[in-house]
Amino acid sequence: MLYSFFQYLDKVYDLPGSGMFQYITFRAAAAFIIALLIVIYIGLPIIRQLQKLQIGEEIRDLGLEGQMAKKGTPTMGGILILLAILIPTLLFARLDNIYILLMIVSTIWCGAIGFLDDYIKVFRHKKEGLKGKFKIVGQIGLGIIVGTVMCFSEDIVVREDINTTQVQEHTIEVEGIKTTQTTIPFFKENEFDYSWLTGGNQTAAWILYIIIAILIVTAVSNAANLTDGIDGLLTGVSIPIVVVLGVLAYLSGHIIYADYLNIMFIPNSGELFVFALAMIGALLGFLWYNSYPAQIFMGDTGSLAIGGIIAVFALCIRKELLLPIMCGIFVVEALSVIIQTRYFAYTKKKFGQGRRIFLMSPIHHHYQKKNLHESKITMRFIIISLLLAAISLVTLKIR
Repeated sequence: MLYSFFQYLDKVYDLPGSGMFQYITFRAAAAFIIALLIVIYIGLPIIRQLQKLQIGEEIRDLGLEGQMAKKGTPTMGGILILLAILIPTLLFARLDNIYILLMIVSTIWCGAIGFLDDYIKVFRHKKEGLKGKFKIVGQIGLGIIVGTVMCFSEDIVVREDINTTQVQEHTIEVEGIKTTQTTIPFFKENEFDYSWLTGGNQTAAWILYIIIAILIVTAVSNAANLTDGIDGLLTGVSIPIVVVLGVLAYLSGHIIYADYLNIMFIPNSGELFVFALAMIGALLGFLWYNSYPAQIFMGDTGSLAIGGIIAVFALCIRKELLLPIMCGIFVVEALSVIIQTRYFAYTKKKFGQGRRIFLMSPIHHHYQKKNLHESKITMRFIIISLLLAAISLVTLKIR
């Protein structure tokens, strides 16, 4: 909104200072500040209102230390995160940018799935919430939308064979190609085309890409949901991930930096930097209230949305194969649940009694059972997430 407004003022009235809105970095910084302030300043009134309405977390006794003390803590705080992401994005991002539109749709879509789940839990008093199959259907729907837009939108292209000298001399036209290319970390020729898997059949490649988009959105969204189990954990580990995605979006959308780093140049993707900074501000602000002892929980409204946003963002900048490194915490959390349930079922069938590998899953509960305080678990997981973020950025040069 403000971009178009100040662009008009700059063009018609030559208003001093209006030209700043042309710079992505300025708008991204403004989005970060506004998002942070939104959460911090309206967070406490919302917490009090949720307490007044008795919208509190229903706690199932799992025998964890301090667990029952959380009963009644306001939940559905993910609404606050979503508002703090969307408002600055609508204000400072270019709303004619296809990537921004995709992120707005994804944020609302995943937030709506999570909100429905929380609503059923809180107001219908059904602890299981929205049935898993309906969540999956919703996530598949988003994957189809994102995959289809990425494949067929004329505004989504990549640019190959950039010549920095020509760019600086303004003798190059930034024309792109439609492709199913993505980035493979640690490889010198780090671009991979999914069409190779289909023998060059472009139609089959589009179908394959949409299937991959569905799998990524579903996997990351649900893995993030599993990670949201103790105070500040998902919020804290997500911030480094979004920082990396924001940096990669900015570099991929800048023709000079993309050429210097020998990475895929994706025209107009730099605008995602504004969205990323808004999300970082929202998460930092929410951590203010969600850190131990949490005054509010995000609920599935927040956790499913965070995972979905990260997945779609990575697809937009064609870095989805980097997600296992960036989202290493999510991967371990999800694997711990899969391993635990499969091993329990296997041993029950073979020995008549189920056995466990972990004291409890997801794995953060395993460490709680080992008498580690949840704030220590959260801090250590955040440190690991920071390390994984650094490794993800290093992949730009190590091939």
